[in-house]
Amino acid sequence: MFYPQEQNGNGAVTEEPPMNAPTGLTDIVNAGNVFFLLWGAVLVFSMHAGFAFLEAGSVRKKNIVNALTKIPTDWAVSTVVYFLIGFPISYGITFLGNAAGLLGDNSGYNLAHFFFLLCFAAVIPAIISGGIAERARFYPQVLAGAIFVGFAYPFFEGLVWGRFNVLGSSTGWLASAFGAGFHDYAGSVVVHAMGGWLALPAILLLGPRMGRYVKGQSRPLQIHSVPFVALGSWLLMVGWFGFNVASAATLPHISGLVAANSLLAMGGGLLAAVLVSRRDSVFVYNGALAGLVAVCAGSDLMHPLAALVTGAVAGIIFVKGFLWANEHLRIDDVLGVWPLHGLCGAWGGIACGIFGYKALGGLGGVSFLSQLVGTAAGIAIAVTASFIVYGIIKKTIGFRLTPHEELLGSDLTIHAGKAYPEELI
Repeated sequence: MFYPQEQNGNGAVTEEPPMNAPTGLTDIVNAGNVFFLLWGAVLVFSMHAGFAFLEAGSVRKKNIVNALTKIPTDWAVSTVVYFLIGFPISYGITFLGNAAGLLGDNSGYNLAHFFFLLCFAAVIPAIISGGIAERARFYPQVLAGAIFVGFAYPFFEGLVWGRFNVLGSSTGWLASAFGAGFHDYAGSVVVHAMGGWLALPAILLLGPRMGRYVKGQSRPLQIHSVPFVALGSWLLMVGWFGFNVASAATLPHISGLVAANSLLAMGGGLLAAVLVSRRDSVFVYNGALAGLVAVCAGSDLMHPLAALVTGAVAGIIFVKGFLWANEHLRIDDVLGVWPLHGLCGAWGGIACGIFGYKALGGLGGVSFLSQLVGTAAGIAIAVTASFIVYGIIKKTIGFRLTPHEELLGSDLTIHAGKAYPEELI
């Protein structure tokens, strides 16, 4: 049976069975913990279908197959890399022994924990994919994603949730300096901000798509399918409750507060996007996702009304951030992954340090300064790793499609097929 010595969202748990515990009851609780994590893992796994359809809907027809192929490929590569390298780096647990040893006497909890956290790690290349869509080469993108899932992401994950105990621990240096460690219950910063800020250098190094900006003028490229965007967003919204609620890691730590806060933040982000974007459907759906991104960090601490505010601010950040980045800064971020995950994720880390205080209705145990430092650390690691990895890829094997390939579309030039082969054009 697992009793976390220190619980901070997805942190590793240690086995401490109570003395004289009935074997049958222990087995039942062990199995319940495993089932709970597997339930959460399956829900988060389903979110990757959401990423696929969200991207497929947001690109043009000539790039649909590529969008639908990249996400499962990145998932498969992430599975292998995180199993062999990433998870051991973060938590100091390896799976190279025999099957009996892996199963142990706790129903294989570590394996279920790996599956659940893999679903988080694989979000990183899925986020990046949306930002660099329609002009990136296939295998260089997969390679970069593997490096991030194997090394950069697990390093920061280990600092917050895992074995390094530097940022997230109640005994780490942040806690010593500011009274509490960095708190990120379900990954506003560890997952989403990391993904968004890893994507930004890739987008900058690639440059905009052909025809996106002509003679200094912005020329938005028509998306393929609003229904695909809606489907992808719905899949993400549903799966997010596994993302947040199952971050409890064990049955005794399930929190209805997490579920309620996720709902309120999602609603706040959606409604804010309705108002700010003047009812633009794509912004509305992404506004809901922005609220969910932002509430992850403090979903276990905030009052639901604070979660509503957090989500609403995130919805505004996404709409305004997308327009600012794409129209004023000329950053061709196809799905708006930097504002959605990078900016809203960072806001979520900071919001946890505001609304987590008891004076504002929260449960306490947070430090605003620790949240600032932890969020800044995640951004710094992501940006540095991304510029290094994508910079090397660009200078060696190449990162972008040729102009001819981009004009024809990645479906034909990479996959030798089209999403709608019956269409002549």
